[in-house]
Amino acid sequence: MQVNLYDFDNTIYKGDSSTDFFFYSLMKYPKVIKYLPRIIKSGVLYKFKRINKTKMKENIFSFLEVIPDVDNLVSEFWESHSCYIKDFYLKKRHNKDIIVSASPEFLLKPITDELKVMDLIASDVNKKTGKFNKPNCYGKEKVIRLNKKYKDIKVNESYSDSLSDTPILKLAKKAYIVKGNKLTDF
Repeated sequence: MQVNLYDFDNTIYKGDSSTDFFFYSLMKYPKVIKYLPRIIKSGVLYKFKRINKTKMKENIFSFLEVIPDVDNLVSEFWESHSCYIKDFYLKKRHNKDIIVSASPEFLLKPITDELKVMDLIASDVNKKTGKFNKPNCYGKEKVIRLNKKYKDIKVNESYSDSLSDTPILKLAKKAYIVKGNKLTDF
């Protein structure tokens, strides 16, 4: 089976969907503001290598504890944010596309269903607590999850905005770095 792989944030989505979702949640539920000091502290601790990326992201997503209906909020979020899907992707998309992202699966599933991609492989995050059920789907972990799910695929093209995705970029016959709507050979 031949597929194309895409990172999501800053690749086919203009910006970072998790950050945008946090601020959207804050607008809808102002009590989310009480999580801001924890989020800032986690960012600093991560920057100085005192905590790992998964722990930092768990602290960030802990704000989900105060959201009464996460599924409904995610649905509302995509009603206003689906316009951030980049034009290059809307023109290229194909039913053999697999999105491989570090963002939470619960956040991306509605938009990837709307885009009719073949599959979504993303971070498994509890939408009530923000806790990760598996390691963050980042870097080499993306390839581990892809290989676990698909035994016999050939990757035609792979797209990412970041060299942290070198593991998925190396799987492809042709790989691209995405900056805005501009594609550069990897």
